[in-house]
Formats: sequence, C-alpha cells, structure tokens
Amino acid sequence: MLDWGPVFVSVVLFVLFTPGLLFQLPGQRRCVEFGNFQTSGAAVLIHTMLFFGFICLFMFAVKIHLYVS
Repeated sequence: MLDWGPVFVSVVLFVLFTPGLLFQLPGQRRCVEFGNFQTSGAAVLIHTMLFFGFICLFMFAVKIHLYVS
C-alpha cells in the first residue's frame, strides 16, 4: 500500500499558503490582506516559513497517513 498522506497534506497546505490567494501576510497596505492576488518578497518569505512549520507539524508530530490500495 502507498502512503498518500504526505502528498495530500502538502498539496492542501501549498494551496492554502500561496501568498495572495486566500490571504497575504504581510499585505501591501495592511498587516493582513485577503484575496488580493498580489504578492511581495516579504510575503513569500513569511508564507514559506508558515508552510515549512505546518508541514513539520503534520508530518512529524501528527503523522497523518492516507493509504490507497
């Protein structure tokens, strides 16, 4: 059986933490902006650190597994 848990979690988190898609932290004019479809270098750095932190949390601490046969 193949473990698809890490793949599924990575794809979902990548979509959620894409800067400017759902939210942008820090925003262009405010601290947090929602749905502006724009990005900056600082936002990419912050979202990368958030993505890495949540991937570590879900992969190593929670150990999510999804088996498909």
